[in-house]
Amino acid sequence: MPSKDCDIDFCTPELSANPRTLSVPRTEWYDSLAAAGLRNADVHGPARYWLQVEGSFTRALQQQCRHSFHVEIHYEGFSRPSLEEARHLGIPGRQHAWIREVRLCGDGAPWVLARTIIPLACLDGEGRRLRHLGNRPLGAYLFSNPLWQRGPIETGLCLPEFPGQPEIARRSVFRNQSRSLLVGEYLLPRLYR
Repeated sequence: MPSKDCDIDFCTPELSANPRTLSVPRTEWYDSLAAAGLRNADVHGPARYWLQVEGSFTRALQQQCRHSFHVEIHYEGFSRPSLEEARHLGIPGRQHAWIREVRLCGDGAPWVLARTIIPLACLDGEGRRLRHLGNRPLGAYLFSNPLWQRGPIETGLCLPEFPGQPEIARRSVFRNQSRSLLVGEYLLPRLYR
């Protein structure tokens, strides 16, 4: 039994134009790797390393690259998070947030789809930088600022609608005093198979 409801019940405007493009599928979230592993053996197999990376996920991907790493912005803008994402962050369900969806690419191919929900409260002061990351990875910002602390990592089992969509994911809440944001990383099969 998942610990959370499914999180993504919509597509951002750019993703819905062509549903076969790489997009974030609906996902069931589990508090532990073991609980998710009962439903998908890949969690304890080839994907285990990636689901348990403790430090910067981006840094781990960069170390895996033979030639190059880059971030492709798929969508950035103000939109409403899913109800499950809003509840997880403790914000009102109708409140907009800055939503950032990117592809993390290694050696010219997408390896991970990342979806970040940044509530309005995070965008004041120094947090304004979060709206202007461009092709820079979010992890570089979060892990270079000691005020941001990562909470527990949850494991997600995706419900793909199209071939090539992620099947496994992870997410965590990063907190900076009373502010928090949600970072989800959706592993494409080519990363761990």
